[in-house]
Parts: sequence; structure tokens; C-alpha cells
Amino acid sequence: MSVQVDTSNWPLPANGVRFITPPRLRRLLARSPLAQGCYPLALGFYPQAQGHRMHRPHPEDHLLIYCRAGQGWLETADGRLAVSGGDLLLLPKGVMHGYGADVDKPWTLYWVHFDGDLVTEFLKPLGKGPLWRIGVQPRLLAEFDALLNLRKQGLNLAHFVHAAHQLQVLLTSLAVLPARTTLKSGRVLDVDAVQAVMRAHLHDALNLDELAAQFKLSRFHFAKTYRALTGHAPIQDFIQLKMAHACRLLDEGEQGIRQVAEQLGYDDVYYFSRLFRKVVGMAPSHYRALHQG
Repeated sequence: MSVQVDTSNWPLPANGVRFITPPRLRRLLARSPLAQGCYPLALGFYPQAQGHRMHRPHPEDHLLIYCRAGQGWLETADGRLAVSGGDLLLLPKGVMHGYGADVDKPWTLYWVHFDGDLVTEFLKPLGKGPLWRIGVQPRLLAEFDALLNLRKQGLNLAHFVHAAHQLQVLLTSLAVLPARTTLKSGRVLDVDAVQAVMRAHLHDALNLDELAAQFKLSRFHFAKTYRALTGHAPIQDFIQLKMAHACRLLDEGEQGIRQVAEQLGYDDVYYFSRLFRKVVGMAPSHYRALHQG
């Protein structure tokens, strides 16, 4: 384990934050069964970071940066990317990178360096980065602020184990943040809006053409964009939502399986049962039996 964490020496203003986990506590976290999977090495908040820049040719830890406002840039082996408010950067261990604030509109950012035995597993659901344009997410800002409270606590292991769990929650929450993208037409495709349409049609049928038409896109462009945002086909997610609702109906009521199928727009109860088994892992009758006795 390296004694130092490779952070910038950017001069902190009064409302800036930079906090390094002491080496003794890093060693304890790396050995703790409760924290060793993923734990913070350093964290901070840089407001309007004029002149901030870093080049890390051989980073020994992972780095998460969330740009709250302003602008900056990221440089990797694949080239240079512009960064603006609402962008998230995930820079993995061992991969060369550089970044810095825009001269005219310097960024305001949260950041955390981290490591651990299970970091790769925590990052896997996020897919390929290194930049995600997720927008300014109030919940994510609150999670960074909660993590930064670590600097106000005593230097005992319990506080740092708790901070490790907060970091793990933050990372896992990224996989379920509402995803959106701006299309070439200038319109925004928002996964939350798409799934709201899906929920409005849980009791009937909805095919890909009808769903794409709701957002004035071709079937192909809609399906490709949705999959790029979520990793799933849109109809796959629609079926998942239907089966989740089927579970609620089976949990809450005395309706028969045929009636549940009909409520979800399936005339063929056998087809419904096959879908339910595929998604839930058991037949509807077996699922209902879990709540009996």
C-alpha cells in the first residue's frame, strides 16, 4: 500500500475540503471484513477550482469526480473530453489520465479516491466510462456531502468503516440513477419518462413501435438509445415492470392467476405463466404458495 494518495495540491479556499485517510486507518480498512471491499482513501470538494489540474500517469487507486457546476476537461489515451456540470468521471486504477478546470468557467467538483478488494465488482454495473452525463442529481450531491462528514468525526475505525459503507452505497446508487441523453434533434430521452409510459400501460399491451412513437423516434433509434442508456431492451424492461406488478397482485389479493394475467393484458394465462417463470424464477402458483401456511 502506497504511503501517499496522489491528490492535487490546489490551494483550498475557505469553503473547500480535502481530507486524507491516515495510513494507519487505511491499513485497518484494508484488513477489516466490513470495509475491505471498498473504502475511501481521500475525498474533497473544490468550489470554482481556478487553475486546478492533474496528470496521473500511473494511478494507484480509483478516482470518482462529480462536476456540480462549471466546466473542465478530461484526457485519456482515447483523447480529450469536455466536462460540464452534471458530468460524472470514473477513472480506474492503473489507467493514465489527466484533467483540469476550464480557464474561463472553472468547475466545482466533488471527488473521492478509493480502493478495495471488490471495487471491480462495484464498478461493473456502471458499464464502460470514463464519463457519464447524468445531470445534477440532488440525491447524489447529498450522498457526497454525507461522505464528507467523515472529516468532522474522530480518527477511529468505526467512523471510517461507516464511511466505507456510505461510499459503497454511493457507488451502487449510480447504477440506478435516472439516465437521460440529448438526441441530435435537441430533444432529451429520459429513461424515467419512458418507464412512466410503461407503467401507464401495465394493464394492456405496448409494443416497441407504439413506445417509440410516444417519443417521436423510429423503432430502431429508440431501441438503440434506450439500450445504450440502460443496458436492456425496452420491451424487456416493460415485461420486468409487468411481472413486478404481478407479484404485488399475488401478494396482496385473492385473485386467481387467470385474473392476474387478465389485469396485466394477457389473454393467454399459459403465456403469462411462462413469462412470470422466466422473470421471477418460479411459476405464479409457486410464488403465491410462498405466502401460505
